[in-house]
Amino acid sequence: MTEKPTVLFACVHNAGRSLAAKVLLEHYAQGHVTVLSAGSEPGAILNPAVVEVLHERGLSTQNEIPTLLSFATVEEADIVVTMGCGETCPVLPGRSYRDWNVSDPAGQPLDQVRIIVDEIDQRVQALLAELANGPE
Repeated sequence: MTEKPTVLFACVHNAGRSLAAKVLLEHYAQGHVTVLSAGSEPGAILNPAVVEVLHERGLSTQNEIPTLLSFATVEEADIVVTMGCGETCPVLPGRSYRDWNVSDPAGQPLDQVRIIVDEIDQRVQALLAELANGPE
């Protein structure tokens, strides 16, 4: 792993789960981690409910757009966290892969989206703690 690790969050539309994970990790890591996100079938817009929940937490999504998951993006990453894109994510040697089974916020009521973002938040903080502790 590189001195400044690169984490890629991938989901289907790159508009909800991976968006939340990216914004949260960037917030907590404060520049100590490079954070990418992408989707196997990127949506046209960000999930409005996820954006609202992140804004409630004081986090900006202004510079975020759904992005296509590519071989080159996976190549940049040290750690690849998938959230529902499964087998469509390219697997490359030398990368650490995690699969987070997190509910899709698409079409969910705002209260449920808050719960989903809370779960992602906990997982992101645990990942950051793991990165801070270094390899075992």
